[in-house]
Amino acid sequence: MTLPPAHAGTRTGAAPSFATVTKAVPKAVTEDVTTAVTEDVTKAVTEDVTTAVTEDVTTAVTEKRSGTPVPRPPRLPRDFRGKGKWIVRDLGITVPFTWEGRNGDSQMIAGGPQYPIWFTNLIHHGSLYTLTYKWPGLTEHPCSQIPGFDLDQLNEALRGARFVGREILQRSPNRYVNHWRVGVVLPKRPPGKFLRFPLALGDIYVDQKDRGTFWQVLQFGVQNLYDPELDEWAVMDTFAHKPGTVTLPARCSPPPLV
Repeated sequence: MTLPPAHAGTRTGAAPSFATVTKAVPKAVTEDVTTAVTEDVTKAVTEDVTTAVTEDVTTAVTEKRSGTPVPRPPRLPRDFRGKGKWIVRDLGITVPFTWEGRNGDSQMIAGGPQYPIWFTNLIHHGSLYTLTYKWPGLTEHPCSQIPGFDLDQLNEALRGARFVGREILQRSPNRYVNHWRVGVVLPKRPPGKFLRFPLALGDIYVDQKDRGTFWQVLQFGVQNLYDPELDEWAVMDTFAHKPGTVTLPARCSPPPLV
């Protein structure tokens, strides 16, 4: 069955009313068209709603399910500087640690030439770099690069963090923090009895008054491959929202163009 030809208008120049056209169309065709239009509208609305979902909406849904207010997830700022300690508890190692950011790039440095471990991690111009200068049992020291990773992607991952609760880190002074859990588990599978691997998991503790102030990060997973327990911590003593210093090591620099 085919639809009658469409008309741009009548001889008077006015388009026929929707009601008139509807009466002239067989019922079965009308139902088919209505169903198709409904499906298209539903799809369009669904896409718009999905696109419009933000951190605030996610937070509101979580609050409704849990019955308790949930803060906004952690978000690493573009500019910051902090000092603290890097701890590898199973190896009995604690070394000085700095974490700084400038214009969206950031750099972690743990230890130094006089310490048992020394490494740097960077987000620099859209790539993630890791260079380990010293580590027990390590004889190779290449600079690894993962392109296509920047601050925006990091913060997008943090948006998916799960809220654990409000806690107090007993230090001098005490730190009132929101505890979050974030991670990458592979392969992606639905709920049920499936084999999964925690590629990278982290517990993040941010200030209750400022989600961009990081006081502690506990890491576990394959990203800590050099540690027998795959377990390393960053504990911050200071964290200021001022531009820091980010320097890509020479051995990580791309070769000159020829």
